[in-house]
Amino acid sequence: MKKFNRSFWFMLSASLLLVLVFFFPIWKIILQAPQYPNGIGFYIWIDHMSGITPNALENINLLNHYVGMEKIIPESFPELTYFPFVIGGLILLGLIASWMNKPKAILTWILIVVVLGGLGIYDFYQWEYVYGHNLNPMAPISIPGMSYQPPLIGTKKLLNFTAISMPATGTIIFVVSTVLAMLAWFFSKKDKKSLT
Repeated sequence: MKKFNRSFWFMLSASLLLVLVFFFPIWKIILQAPQYPNGIGFYIWIDHMSGITPNALENINLLNHYVGMEKIIPESFPELTYFPFVIGGLILLGLIASWMNKPKAILTWILIVVVLGGLGIYDFYQWEYVYGHNLNPMAPISIPGMSYQPPLIGTKKLLNFTAISMPATGTIIFVVSTVLAMLAWFFSKKDKKSLT
């Protein structure tokens, strides 16, 4: 079997594509309200958070204070410290899988990506839950039974705000990378059968 066949190139592309995740945000949360016609929000990257506009995080934290929510402090998220190493590990494992060019190696990489992606989404949901439910009862605005958990994906009405949460470019890169790896797995199986 040729080493540099279709499955090799698809898997190599899937691995190297993840390098772009270092340069694009993976998620975004936007708050829209009459007093913020253009919306305010922030991006979540693999190693930091940034406001969509200047001072956006500060404005969100100010709003959070009034309803008793904790401040969003990027440095308090350990995921932003180790996630770059996780991506680096996936790239390295992907390069190894592409060089091995075997269906089992490629499928193993796909499963690792899917499991880590699922864990990442679960971790994000848990953060949103705590963030929206752990409220200061002494807040200036306190509504019994009200929580402010943003949606995982989609839109949700929170008082006079509409919260929008959706994947950003980095997540789309993850999906495309996984699809390329699936194609690599398909062709590696096909090539293996053609040699038997």
